[in-house]
Amino acid sequence: MNSENIRDRVSKLRRLMAENGIDAYLIPSDDDHASEYVNDHFKSREWISGFTGSAGTVVVTKDEAFLWTDGRYFLQAAEQLEGSGIELMKMGEPDVPAIPVKIQSLAADYDTYTLGFTGDTMTYAEGKKLEKECGEKVHLRIDKDLIDEIWEDRPALSPTEIWELPESSCGKTFEEKLKDVREKMAEKPADVLLLSDLMESAWLFNLRAADVLNTPVFYGYTIVTKDSCILFTLPGAVPEDLKEELEGKGVTLRNYDEIKTALEELTTDGASLWADGGKTSMSVIPSDGFVNEPTPVEMMKAVKNPAEIAATKNAHLKDGAAVMKFIYWLKNTVEKEELTEIKCCDKLESLRRAQDGCFDLSFPTIAGYMSNGAIIHYEPTPESDAKLSPEGFMLVDSGGQYLDGTTDITRTIALGPLTGKMKEYYTLVLKAHIDLAMAKFRKGTPGKDLDAITRKPLLERGLDYNHGTGHGVGHILSVHEGPNYISKRDGTAGYLAGMITSDEPGIYIEGEFEIRIESEVLSVEDENGELSFDMITAAAYERDAIVPELLSEEELDWLNSYQKHVYDVLSPRLTEDEAAWLKEVTKEIKK
Repeated sequence: MNSENIRDRVSKLRRLMAENGIDAYLIPSDDDHASEYVNDHFKSREWISGFTGSAGTVVVTKDEAFLWTDGRYFLQAAEQLEGSGIELMKMGEPDVPAIPVKIQSLAADYDTYTLGFTGDTMTYAEGKKLEKECGEKVHLRIDKDLIDEIWEDRPALSPTEIWELPESSCGKTFEEKLKDVREKMAEKPADVLLLSDLMESAWLFNLRAADVLNTPVFYGYTIVTKDSCILFTLPGAVPEDLKEELEGKGVTLRNYDEIKTALEELTTDGASLWADGGKTSMSVIPSDGFVNEPTPVEMMKAVKNPAEIAATKNAHLKDGAAVMKFIYWLKNTVEKEELTEIKCCDKLESLRRAQDGCFDLSFPTIAGYMSNGAIIHYEPTPESDAKLSPEGFMLVDSGGQYLDGTTDITRTIALGPLTGKMKEYYTLVLKAHIDLAMAKFRKGTPGKDLDAITRKPLLERGLDYNHGTGHGVGHILSVHEGPNYISKRDGTAGYLAGMITSDEPGIYIEGEFEIRIESEVLSVEDENGELSFDMITAAAYERDAIVPELLSEEELDWLNSYQKHVYDVLSPRLTEDEAAWLKEVTKEIKK
């Protein structure tokens, strides 16, 4: 994005702020549902700043502008903000104030200070927290979407067609899930349940669409009462045959923009409302008097049922075959042809889509060669597209959406000779990855405790990484889903059997190279009630980068057992030459 264009957009925003008596204007990354990935219509923060990462918040004042983002995006944001006049605020770093603290300092010389934003893209929880932390002097004005007034070619919010998942992927019918939800409502008790999270409505109805890139959801809300179920969707989203089927199951269909009216209608007579204030916008919640807790659907979709687990494991076999075909191709082509990061992304996508039931990627592929990979969520562009050489590391973080599951995998691939430092660091990351995979823990253990296990071998060497260790993975939904996360932060959910989580430690050496290893793990319970992880990703690690002396005997045994498993389950899905290569790279490693 041209920095002059960004400066011009910010200037136009400032003129509107002055006309409306707004001292500072806040632009988050969210849509109306607190989604991580959003439809192009909602990319206001990206439009005003030029920063394309998935997380960040912009604040514009009459003479300054700031972007807050987390450690995954520090390098990317610094590059994309250059020349824009927007200052990067590195969240969590010393001496970098949080947004409310910064707002307070900006308001210090004012009697009253007006902070504006649209209440549609600010959750109830965040809005209330912001109001409290900014202090009495700061007045919130949530009725103005100023970006909409200056974004002349803003993409329309148009629906894609909603479709049904095959029964074999779901494990439970809509009617069975609805019954479970109503039982939880009766326990609360709650008369009206609102589902605002897009993944929750999609999961409940066993429906999918393509309103958000790489996340098969539709824009909508759901309201459940003891005797009704209402689905709110964009006009034209539900095909006629599906409409008849839903109505035959007792579902009432209404337009997306009728949600506020419907909530008011259903709660006027004192009916109790249950909604997740962390996922529902300030504009939708009618008042403070509601049960503000995660909905029952959040945990229902996080703890996968047996059919979902079986389907997901099948998806990972297909995905593993695609990934190993790609690595074989890459290693055998890099010396013969001119390859770039984008060409690699395209090749891997074609191999994935050739697998049965793959209908999309689960996120844009991250393919970074050497120093580009040290940008944690780097995505190659025509401007940054690096040419590969037959040496060093190539990091590829990718995933697919299959009719039986969602995948997410990172492998750091040796394209040729490696330095001793590269091998040492790769093995240390692998050691951390294996230590989490081997962990045994009590039911309810928070992700923070599991994070500490994973970082330990790196911290002992003075190394660390500036991102979480793992995130929940949805079932044919978002590749990043809670409430299960493995992270340093407090409040991570307690682990239960049936949760699927990523295991992804890393090391990033700015200007040199990157290493991240990521697989998906399923939490399983033994006969004593203790939990452990079952590795469901099937893809070999980089044999040429492993220093066996850095691994314990137990870690090495785990590694050899896993590599053998990869060969056993994937070789039938490969060509004869690919299988022969896989046998070689997964053979036993000894000290």
